[in-house]
Amino acid sequence: MEFLLLLFFIFISSITTTFFVSSAPVQFTPPDNYLIDCGSSTTTTLPDGRVFLSDQRSASYLSSKDDIQVSVISVDGVPSSLYFTARIFVQKATYAFRMSRPGWTWIRLHFFPVNNTEFNLRNSAFSVSTDDVVLLHSFSVNDDTGWVMKEYLLNVTTERLSINFLPMKNSVAFINAIEVVSAPDILISDVGSILPAGEFSGLSNKSYQTLYRLNMGGPIITPQNDTLGRTWDSDQKYLNPKDLAKSVSVSPSIINYPAEGLSPLIAPNWVYASAVEMADSSVSKPNFNVTWKLDIDPAYGYLIRMHFCDIVSKSLNDLYFNVYLNEKAAISGLDLSAITSNLAVPYYRDFVFNASMLSPETLIVQIGPLNDHNTGTVNAILNGLEVLKMSNSVGSLDGEFGVDGTKADDASSKGAVAAVGFAMMFGAFVGLGAMVIKWYKRPQDWEKKNSFSSWLLPLHAGQSTIMGSKLGSHRSNFNSSTLGLGRYFSLSELQEATGNFDQNAVIGVGGFGNVYLGNLDDGTKVAVKRGNPQSEQGINEFQTEIQILSKLRHRHLVSLIGYCEENSEMILVYEYMSNGPLRDHLYGKNLPPLSWKQRLEICIGAARGLHYLHTGAAQGIIHRDVKTTNILLDDNFIAKMADFGLSKNAPNAMEQNHVSTAVKGSFGYLDPEYFRRQQLTDKSDVYSFGVVLLEVLCARPAIDPALPRDQVNLAEWGLQWKRKGLLDKIIDPSLVGVINPESMKKFSEAAEKCLADHGVDRPTMGDVLWNLEYALQLQEASSQGKMMMMEEENNYKPSTGAAAMPVAAATSSLPAVVVVSQQPDLPSSPDNRSLLESNSNSPAHVHAIDDHPGTALIPQTPGINGR
Repeated sequence: MEFLLLLFFIFISSITTTFFVSSAPVQFTPPDNYLIDCGSSTTTTLPDGRVFLSDQRSASYLSSKDDIQVSVISVDGVPSSLYFTARIFVQKATYAFRMSRPGWTWIRLHFFPVNNTEFNLRNSAFSVSTDDVVLLHSFSVNDDTGWVMKEYLLNVTTERLSINFLPMKNSVAFINAIEVVSAPDILISDVGSILPAGEFSGLSNKSYQTLYRLNMGGPIITPQNDTLGRTWDSDQKYLNPKDLAKSVSVSPSIINYPAEGLSPLIAPNWVYASAVEMADSSVSKPNFNVTWKLDIDPAYGYLIRMHFCDIVSKSLNDLYFNVYLNEKAAISGLDLSAITSNLAVPYYRDFVFNASMLSPETLIVQIGPLNDHNTGTVNAILNGLEVLKMSNSVGSLDGEFGVDGTKADDASSKGAVAAVGFAMMFGAFVGLGAMVIKWYKRPQDWEKKNSFSSWLLPLHAGQSTIMGSKLGSHRSNFNSSTLGLGRYFSLSELQEATGNFDQNAVIGVGGFGNVYLGNLDDGTKVAVKRGNPQSEQGINEFQTEIQILSKLRHRHLVSLIGYCEENSEMILVYEYMSNGPLRDHLYGKNLPPLSWKQRLEICIGAARGLHYLHTGAAQGIIHRDVKTTNILLDDNFIAKMADFGLSKNAPNAMEQNHVSTAVKGSFGYLDPEYFRRQQLTDKSDVYSFGVVLLEVLCARPAIDPALPRDQVNLAEWGLQWKRKGLLDKIIDPSLVGVINPESMKKFSEAAEKCLADHGVDRPTMGDVLWNLEYALQLQEASSQGKMMMMEEENNYKPSTGAAAMPVAAATSSLPAVVVVSQQPDLPSSPDNRSLLESNSNSPAHVHAIDDHPGTALIPQTPGINGR
């Protein structure tokens, strides 16, 4: 009986250990645990209890033609005896380990250039890789006293894991110690958040290198105090400035891990028991951020894990704060109480950070208060931070080449090269067949013709095209127009038109180059965009712009007049839009403010242009850079879409519904789903247009770093106020009191739908156009109603000295007020939008309704149905 009671007690104890993880450390026993002290003749036991095998006992793992070991008795400043010995390789060497199970695996490589009489290891250069991942490329340890530990996390899916050491030419490779240790599956999930919004899936397919693992506000955590043998460094040297931060700590025993979800294996309680908070500022409402700056390589993406645990609050629902990554909002209004339902409960968030969002070689992490929150303590905290470099497209964590020599930029091009080669071969056969057919159908008098090519070859076949070799400098206008590319200008013509590209004639500056105001010989004013001939991106934009605009004509697209490609110049000539970009009329140029009706008409025009791009051409076109500077206005404030240098052809209906491409565009307007998945769709333009709508309404930039942190991003800020029902509080002051509430409501609803996180939830540009036209009708109805009321009041104003007319009588005697009804020519379906030029700017159709003033009638009009 005593024995059974003992077993029962052990069983209950094991359950307690499993579900109340804060009461005892969680143990993880790695299925694979290879520890090797390279070059050592004896087994090495570390203070944390880990045992590293000697060279002799680990010989079965190594395949090498070299047998060179070096050692020293001791070295000052080195943390472990692991660095006293090393194995040196003159030729390629491989350590191979049999893995008992697939999954996440740590690889830790220890390096220290041990002094010896035969090799100067400080000048050695070598590469290290697995069979799939480049870990180090042309690596050197140049510091005389420096030791280096490189830590990697790989998802191993094969039974054999090989680590290859390859010396560079006339050099050697060396290694002091190797760790290959299984990690728990919960360590990295497959999904992480991505900025500016959304989720990134596929993390389990990446490999990682640990760059930073920081214990905020606390001491260094050594492997023996970590649940997985990791080292957590202090954050102090990365704080900038330090006087804005304050360290706080509690006993690790009070940290309460949730029964389900986050495990101590993610991070030990020592991490969550310390934090950095905002320093005392001696003001009632402190408004500053605590900042950490860390050096990184901008050529890679990063997985950033942030650890939080509220150890500073005295009660729940007292701490609300913001988190920023490179000055972009990562978390707005973080409320740990709402997430964890208790104090001192750990929580973490993973973010995937695209390299293109990074400042040059710097990652900036910030926390700051949520100042617009009316309750709670003004404070912000961060307990821990991990920064992991993600492998690139060819599986490299160091350098641009993969294990097989594939370059990262060329990884996706091999198939394209093969396809192009096949297409060229096929084209050659087709061309040869056509020539044979023409030969048999040659005219009887072909010998009398001026040339053989005059009948056998097509007209201008000898001319190169814009997509081929550079065009000659003497090409005629006839040749250019025959190719459908517009007029060809000589360089001298454009130099004369622009005063030899006079800087005083510059009317705009963009990524492609300067835009000059030019005057042609016939007096026509044109916009001359001169590209940078040394820019590969410029060449791509130049070709794309000509290709797209040469085959499109629409009232709301800027027209391409011609181009010049002479002496390595890349010049595009457009119709001149005298009123410039829409942005100049919204803010920054002190121009007279646009009326609400003008803004609606401009947005409608731009929407028509985009809708035509998406649906009007034989193959849809995605603009990819929709913003207020790319919406130009002519003399009559007619809006036209411009700048098609980044545009892409939409996929065919029978193909996939997206285009896989690198992320390009402008920050503040980028579709978060496109940014996350690198999959471009026409809904990416819809998102950008939603930002434009908010810009038009609020008259402020899409991104304004000078504003408080929660207001920097217009899309996020505007949606917050929209969802509160207070969007009217942040609109352009010049519009206050003149916008019909129903018109603004319809307009803001269209913007909100455009800004949905997922493309499938966004409307088409046709739907957006319909709603904008409806918003304009509502505004015109309100204006016409007010005008009629004013006229009638003037007509019925009592004569001087006469008794005032009773209000009820005056009201009943008023004639009908007009409101807009549904226009007969308004499309009832978004698919019937005006792809070609329409006369929708004609006066609205109206009908009379008796005894009702102004806009009170608008919600009661059944003939108008918004979407």
